[in-house]
Amino acid sequence: MERLPDGARLEKGPGGLDRLALRAAEGEALVYLQGAHVAHFQPKGGRPVLWMSAQSRFEAGKPLRGGVPICFPWFGAKAGSPEAPPHGFARILAWTIRAVTPEADGTLRAVLDLPASAAARGGFPHELAVSLSLTVGRSLRMELTVGNTDAAARTFEAALHSYFAVSDVRQVRLHGLEGTAFVDKTAAMARKPGESGPIAIAAETDRVYLGTAGSVTVEDPGWMRRVVVRKSGSATTVVWNPWVAKAKAMADFGDDEWSGMLCVETANAMDDAVTLAPGATHVMTATVEVLPG
Repeated sequence: MERLPDGARLEKGPGGLDRLALRAAEGEALVYLQGAHVAHFQPKGGRPVLWMSAQSRFEAGKPLRGGVPICFPWFGAKAGSPEAPPHGFARILAWTIRAVTPEADGTLRAVLDLPASAAARGGFPHELAVSLSLTVGRSLRMELTVGNTDAAARTFEAALHSYFAVSDVRQVRLHGLEGTAFVDKTAAMARKPGESGPIAIAAETDRVYLGTAGSVTVEDPGWMRRVVVRKSGSATTVVWNPWVAKAKAMADFGDDEWSGMLCVETANAMDDAVTLAPGATHVMTATVEVLPG
């Protein structure tokens, strides 16, 4: 990697973890090299968009709680391998910075890589290489590219597990999934019909909406804003909030923090897992934009 451009800086974060600070003309972001984990995004003059737990561990090999963890190459528990790390290995391994470039529109673009060889060195032999491209400005664009380096077809799941900061999750409404059936992970993976109106969070929520390609909007009246997530290359949307009991049960999640966050994840999981032919690539994008409420 060549010298970083103006607005980009490599620094030490909590726990001594390396992170890349990106300050563009209209927005800023922080991304940890462990996991290519975006921990902060804030448009100029606005509130932070992403939520991070005050109890998050900042330790090598431990996932961070909040921001945008990358789930890859499996989502949740790995089938048949209960000892494998939940949500895959990408979020607990060190990625490398390929490039940081200033764009003509005033944004900053950074690309981080986790090649198959690095996954193998980390103890996870695999045939898939993955990279994350971030474009930071008034909006945040995340582009996850997966390539199959093997001579056989390979299947994977992936998610940009975005934690959004909200004023009070009980007051927000999620638009864009009306009438869409979902898998309810709080009810033994039962498949349920979708709701006719916007989603309101009133209890522990862990839903996998399959076959969803459209945008979703987090309407937050308390902060008078709407967070819009537009995506491509993704057929799954996951909605998660731990509520009271589960928050208390997690060591890296504050007991009372559940009310200030809502996960809306851009994913390909379960029925929507992706199978890549030899030499093929797949690109999944999520663009996060904040609009007045």
